[in-house]
Amino acid sequence: MRASSSWLLVPLTTGVCLTCLAGCSGGTGASGSGTDAAQRPVAASAIPVVASTNVYGDIVEQVGAGKVEVTSIISDPDQDPHSYEADTQNQLALTKAEVVVENGGGYDDFIDRMLKSSDSSAEVINAVEVSGKTAPAGGELNEHVWYDFPTTAKLADRIAEALGKVDPSNAATFTKNADDFKAKLKPLQEKEAEIKSDHDGESVAITEPVPLYMTEASGLRNATPEEFSEAIEEGDDVPPRTMQETLALFSDKKVEALVYNEQTSGPQTVQVEQAAKSAGIPVVPVTETLPEGMDYVGWMTANLDALSGALAK
Repeated sequence: MRASSSWLLVPLTTGVCLTCLAGCSGGTGASGSGTDAAQRPVAASAIPVVASTNVYGDIVEQVGAGKVEVTSIISDPDQDPHSYEADTQNQLALTKAEVVVENGGGYDDFIDRMLKSSDSSAEVINAVEVSGKTAPAGGELNEHVWYDFPTTAKLADRIAEALGKVDPSNAATFTKNADDFKAKLKPLQEKEAEIKSDHDGESVAITEPVPLYMTEASGLRNATPEEFSEAIEEGDDVPPRTMQETLALFSDKKVEALVYNEQTSGPQTVQVEQAAKSAGIPVVPVTETLPEGMDYVGWMTANLDALSGALAK
């Protein structure tokens, strides 16, 4: 994700991520599977954890279940992980953390910069490394691994393991919580399989690679010119010929839906969105941070429901 020119970077303060702007953790999601973090008591001896985004903060909260104190640094869609600069409060939280969860893959390099300038001895969990994913031959890694459910299942186990090392007396609880979280992911994978059964091979367009793990698992083909999504992700202007090719996907009815990253909006993505709507092509908005009042499972359930609904039109 690259911020549009109008975005501001507004660092959050430290502390348990209970009422972050984007619903840092545990809010009741569309699936009804979450627990409001404001109602979840935190033990006095809670393990301090720093997560680069509220997506990972929510997963830590679900695995830690009241035995963790989470600081999620990026919780606001107006904050861009690619260009975030640490503030002193988040730096202090990182210094105190026993466990740190980052995305990796170049997405949130600010975490590594902060770690290098601190005396942190925290165990660092890198989601891209946990995923085992690598860049395809001649291509670039899609670092948005939180849209890949097998990865988040592995991550839950890895978080439980790390928390168990810090607090061995609750290791079995963390493992059980991770298992419970993974059980909630199974209906999401079943929904992807259902979409694939109904729409395998159909084409969609995207503005950025953010949702590709989900769309690919759902059997959908990305028809967007690579030059378009790369330019948008890097914050560059799309070449005129590439823009024409992208707009033709809608006017020529070559795609069934546009999956639109609504956290990065600029003149060219707005033009694409308008072209889709003018052609009667459904637009499915996605985000990179948790929407307010939702947990991870509820958020992803809503994304899949929106994608399925769009394809059924």
